[in-house]
Amino acid sequence: MSETESRVPREILAALDAHTTMTLAYVDEDGPQACAVLYAVAEPGPGPGGEGEDETGGVHPEGPALLFVTSATTRHGRALLAGDGRAAFTAQREGQVWTALTGMQGRGACRRLEGAEREAHWRAYATRFPYVERNDRLRQAMERTDLWELRPDWLRLIDNGQGFGHKTEWTRP
Repeated sequence: MSETESRVPREILAALDAHTTMTLAYVDEDGPQACAVLYAVAEPGPGPGGEGEDETGGVHPEGPALLFVTSATTRHGRALLAGDGRAAFTAQREGQVWTALTGMQGRGACRRLEGAEREAHWRAYATRFPYVERNDRLRQAMERTDLWELRPDWLRLIDNGQGFGHKTEWTRP
């Protein structure tokens, strides 16, 4: 079954929160490529029309933002800066049995965060991965690299636990 809702379904948000690694796929002048990056889900912003919760408890249509760290000098960093920033991704746990397989698919736009926006979003990343702040060497290295936001405009949750091939989808309106 496939659904498209104006609000991001809670089961999709829960699945994004349940994982920490996504495979990011992109295209550059050498063709398609993929890489694994750790990600955190950005905290919803407050206020009407923002990405925070609405009066029904649903998440506003702008949807979640996935935060990841990589240098702009990596192949994927260069590709995201040089192009339109579009990327696709998957996230799932390793070692799942097919009858209970769950995972996310998505696509959206990536952009490098800078200044106060980077600082505000860094807190969400550091909360998700607290070991970064506890290790001085790692923290200093992370402070020198780039923080990126992937803002999905399409998400699909596959959940075989609800029946083989069960899908829940969301598209940004």
